[in-house]
Amino acid sequence: MLNKDLVKTERRTRTEPIISIENVVASASVNQPVDLNQITRLFPNVEYRPEQFPGLVFRLKNPKTATLIFNSGKMVCTGAKSEGHAIKAVKMVVERLRGAGIDVRNEPEIEIQNIVASASLGGRVKLEEAAMILPRSMYEPEQFPGLIYRMDEPKTVILLFASGKLVCTGAKREEEVYRAVKKLHIILEDYGLMIYD
Repeated sequence: MLNKDLVKTERRTRTEPIISIENVVASASVNQPVDLNQITRLFPNVEYRPEQFPGLVFRLKNPKTATLIFNSGKMVCTGAKSEGHAIKAVKMVVERLRGAGIDVRNEPEIEIQNIVASASLGGRVKLEEAAMILPRSMYEPEQFPGLIYRMDEPKTVILLFASGKLVCTGAKREEEVYRAVKKLHIILEDYGLMIYD
């Protein structure tokens, strides 16, 4: 079994993983009620169908994001490709509301909730053997073609495929994504589970 203390993420691997941040989800609150009907009147392009969903959707083109705004003043921003873009998007939405005359007195309190990234390790992976080595992993190829690995530190969930491609979710900071992917890559190499053509 794996000794997590032996994994040093400073070590180089045979190939450097190619990592792409796909989606950053941030929650925010301005800690005051917001009139969604007023926003709808002032911004005709927003989507608001309260009979279907209690939130209003405010889209930005740059950074390309969708921010859900609720009556409570709570917000959820999705679609950003970095932590910085998620924070910028929420602040831009608040500024646009203020610019249109909506009384938003407080600065938004923003917190990153989840970062989803994809990555390629540059080689194929022996998934069956990986499932035996990695603790808290699940591999049932008849139900799902990927191995599901719940990493403790940093706390993430990685879906790993035989192609060497993976999806990492659950990180709260971009640095955690890079650390998790690098750590997994080193473990796979150390146990001879990477196949390089």
